[in-house]
Amino acid sequence: MFKNAKFESTGETKHFDGRTFYQIRAVVAIAAFGISIGDVGGWIEKESNLSVFGDAWVFGDARVSDDARVSGNARVSGNARVFGNAWVSGNARVSGNARVSGNARVSDDARVSGNARVSGNARVFGNAWVSGNAQVFGNAWVYGDAWVSGNAQVFGNAWVYGDAWVSGNARVYGNAWVYGDAWVYGNARVYGNARVKTVNIVATRSDNYTFLVAPTPQGPRIIAGCRYYTFEEARQHWQSTRGGTQLGEESLALVDHLERMAVLNGFIDPVTE
Repeated sequence: MFKNAKFESTGETKHFDGRTFYQIRAVVAIAAFGISIGDVGGWIEKESNLSVFGDAWVFGDARVSDDARVSGNARVSGNARVFGNAWVSGNARVSGNARVSGNARVSDDARVSGNARVSGNARVFGNAWVSGNAQVFGNAWVYGDAWVSGNAQVFGNAWVYGDAWVSGNARVYGNAWVYGDAWVYGNARVYGNARVKTVNIVATRSDNYTFLVAPTPQGPRIIAGCRYYTFEEARQHWQSTRGGTQLGEESLALVDHLERMAVLNGFIDPVTE
């Protein structure tokens, strides 16, 4: 049982995974969230899970445990879980069935919703949004106005930022950057030291298989599924595996198109940033 200047335990408890969770109740009004004195909130394992300062609150069936902390004006709602050493701060929102765990940080005006997962040492901040079944983990950063959705994954040391979108079953990992107005979707894979900046250099075959061209320190590379090729390697691959078929002809045409687009967009040479 506990009580401080902002909230107290109601006396109701629940047990999950060997832990005891205490339901909270407001002892002051929190106008920003429409909370009145006496309103019941969500569930925390210990008093330190929710900051006594600011308007931070845990709603509904949401749970916060371990050494996790919700602070600032952040809110955790729905069936969301925040645990491990995770922090949710600023004006961040974690909702739905989302999970934030490990040493992850969700801050500023960021949103994590749906069934999304943010874990490891990942950072989601700015106005970024992680939704759907998306996962951000490892040392990955998602920030700015970026959006990661669907079944997409961002991990390793990858960064997704600016107005970039990563969606569908796309994967961004390694030391890759996806930024600016980039849009990576479908079954695309961006990895290694790749840098993807523009939304325009994406093409899709008639079977919905997605190709894109990315600038890298080694020069432009065709990325399609798990493949990562120079233009010549790409032509050799699709000629040998699908030569003489419609999909093979489409693939070769798309490689030609993407090479031309790389020239027109100024990254036919290796990037130096």
